[in-house]
Amino acid sequence: MVNEYELFKDSVMNCNKLTEYGFILEGNKYIFSKQIFDNQFILKVFIDNLGNVLTKLIDYSTNDEYVLHKMNDVSGSFVGKLRTEYLHELNNIKINCFEKTIFKSKQCQDIIKYVKSKYNDDLEFLWEKSPNNAILRRQDNKKWYAAILTINYNKIDANRNELIEIIDLKADNKMIDKLIDNHTIFPGFHMNKKHWITIPLDYSMSNEKLFAQIDNSYNLAR
Repeated sequence: MVNEYELFKDSVMNCNKLTEYGFILEGNKYIFSKQIFDNQFILKVFIDNLGNVLTKLIDYSTNDEYVLHKMNDVSGSFVGKLRTEYLHELNNIKINCFEKTIFKSKQCQDIIKYVKSKYNDDLEFLWEKSPNNAILRRQDNKKWYAAILTINYNKIDANRNELIEIIDLKADNKMIDKLIDNHTIFPGFHMNKKHWITIPLDYSMSNEKLFAQIDNSYNLAR
């Protein structure tokens, strides 16, 4: 079955490009409509503030929603051509309004969406020689509150030997020793270990607790 998540999972939306493309912000959703397939159908695309994409294809003559184009086991000349045009339109939106993300882990994607939604911050890639490293910083004082890196796990845990995405966050230096358990939280990697901690982005820590740590780091960066 055609799945919007699979089409856009490796990309992050650019809000300015969405509006330039023709999306209209209504509440917390960007909405785009276009007649396709010789004006027989209306394609509606909805993108929420976390970047989740939902589409509807409306039969122009009946105003009913059409779903057969999303079912890969449904074949035939008509539905095949309609599916091709539908995917072409979505691919155009992806090319023009989304940016490919370096980081692949699902939890990292959760972070990118969270900080965009709450703080309107985007990752910044500062180092040409380290394209897999990025930072997040406050907009008011330009201070970093997070760094996301791709490293070998053995850099923080000698018993593991695999690539892992991590996030470095600020933490209260009076609490760091209590926070570090060398399972979900490690001493800051490539950062001052008196003020930073490192968290692997493999869901060893839940999003709820991770986002709380991000919020704490953001506040400490004041």
